[in-house]
Amino acid sequence: MFLYRRFRTPEEIDAHYNLGAQLANPQQVLDDYASLSAAARAAHQCELDVRYGPTLDERLDVFPAAEPGAPILLFIHGGYWRILSQREFSFVASGMVPHGVTVVLSNYSLCPKVTISEITRQNRAVVAWLRAHARRYNGNPGKIWVMGHSAGAQQTALLLGTNWRREYGLPENVIKGGIAISGVYDLEPLRHSFLQPVLQLDHDLIRRESPIHNLPRKAPPLHLHVGKGEPEEFIRQSRALHRAWRAAGLKSDLFVRPGVDHFSIIRDLARPSSAYCARILSVMERRRNRRD
Repeated sequence: MFLYRRFRTPEEIDAHYNLGAQLANPQQVLDDYASLSAAARAAHQCELDVRYGPTLDERLDVFPAAEPGAPILLFIHGGYWRILSQREFSFVASGMVPHGVTVVLSNYSLCPKVTISEITRQNRAVVAWLRAHARRYNGNPGKIWVMGHSAGAQQTALLLGTNWRREYGLPENVIKGGIAISGVYDLEPLRHSFLQPVLQLDHDLIRRESPIHNLPRKAPPLHLHVGKGEPEEFIRQSRALHRAWRAAGLKSDLFVRPGVDHFSIIRDLARPSSAYCARILSVMERRRNRRD
């Protein structure tokens, strides 16, 4: 009997999805992120813990661009929906703010305090908040991009599929595009993994929160990135969503980046001169130069 695809046991699933167990020193990765992020906060103007919703967890950090009218990049952090906060990822601002981008990093409640559905609601609320408050931080409310890593990539794909006009009274193109990095887009295997006691997944939640089961009729372009050094399942999940997105008549591209794994793939976002920052800026610039 198969639990998911070809996997018969939770241990086989964990071999692909328990990312921390694949590192010799997981804490060193987090310490590295924290160090880069502390340097970003010291180097760039920022406003921390801005409230975007009624609960204490609903807060964000903003790194404004120097000039008004800047594009906005909303970054949604990872941590398998159960650990970390926006504060460990301030380093994203180091790579983007020098290029005239306002960077916003969202915090959200964590499982098991809330479900993934509540996390999705909170991140949708961030987009609505940004639309209303963008100019306060030199941002252009008509140029909002979303980028997420790991759990944040799943959130990014769901945000792109939101019916913004029906649910929030916002323009349907309020998000110009999404960059989803190293995500899980079908949550089904996680129900049989080490994460289940924390995530408490059931059939309905999986169907509701898995981007591959919620393909929109209309959506902005989705740019899927994954490291070539990541577990096979992460690469397969990215390929599967890319194919499904395009089969639905939506725009998507897939970048399997050589030489990086699940954790190192975002590290170059701390360097404004990196090729990875240049790639993301190029995607945003192409879209900015189009008439929406």
